[in-house]
Amino acid sequence: MPASTVPKAKRAASGGKTTVGLLFFLDGSGGRILSVKPDGSDKKVIVTGAGPIPDGIVVDVEASHIYWTNMGVPSKNDGSIERANLDGKNRTTIIPEGGTFTPKQLHLEKESGKLYWCDREGMRVMRANLDGSKIETLVDSSGGDARPGSDQTKWCVGITVDPERGKIYWTQKGPTKANRGRIFRANIEVPKGETPANRSDIEVLFDKLPEPIDLELDLENRVLYWTDRGDPPRGNTVNRASMDPKPGEATPEILVTHLMEGIGIALDFKGNRMFFTDLAGDLYSAKLDGSEEKLLLGAQGNLTGIAYVEIP
Repeated sequence: MPASTVPKAKRAASGGKTTVGLLFFLDGSGGRILSVKPDGSDKKVIVTGAGPIPDGIVVDVEASHIYWTNMGVPSKNDGSIERANLDGKNRTTIIPEGGTFTPKQLHLEKESGKLYWCDREGMRVMRANLDGSKIETLVDSSGGDARPGSDQTKWCVGITVDPERGKIYWTQKGPTKANRGRIFRANIEVPKGETPANRSDIEVLFDKLPEPIDLELDLENRVLYWTDRGDPPRGNTVNRASMDPKPGEATPEILVTHLMEGIGIALDFKGNRMFFTDLAGDLYSAKLDGSEEKLLLGAQGNLTGIAYVEIP
């Protein structure tokens, strides 16, 4: 769940303008979009009836838009992506039901005008224009299996993008508590003469993970952050590792432990902090190194995606 759509230069210096930090997060079980200040105060319900099962969220501050994914019912192929104003008004469907099976984490790439997402039972990494046009499959992990797929090693879940180097990163979580989760990287564009199903540029950065879920990038320091909902000691955690791991040096650093099915993550570089959620309904903050962990809100439903933004 991306940290912010504000360009890096604006994160570093606000140009004298006062901005207000705000978190937007999803209650998957209650079908709600909520907002809250970074200290957990001033909770507001922005959208009700979101769903079924809203999962990924991004915020476009400049356009005053919230985008989110609805997982739907995988067997019905009724996943969708919606958009609303920051106040929840003018709700509209961007990707109609059936345009994707089970959309999960969502990433907004503002400069290219693209939305990226992972389609879990669809076993795909996908993207589209901000208005929902030009739906594309970038990665097809199905291996020819029929959709909806039941092989969880092929389920794509978390997604993030490095536009500077033209790369996409995604997770395939693997079966529950099986330590078969993986994190992948590939070029944004499918290599010439190849297809999403037979790409030769896919790298496995990390494997044998419990159940990696959502991803975020610190592009300046070349660090990858992610949540994991698998079994302890490496599961139910927030982790980080180099985006460019060297052979023999690819052991992720565990930053936070004892989550109850960790899901969403958002980074605030200017504030040197991160925010993360779990399915027990908890919203947390911590420094980027995992220290000073704080429970901001508890028992809020089944929390999924989260986004942090600064609003003028």
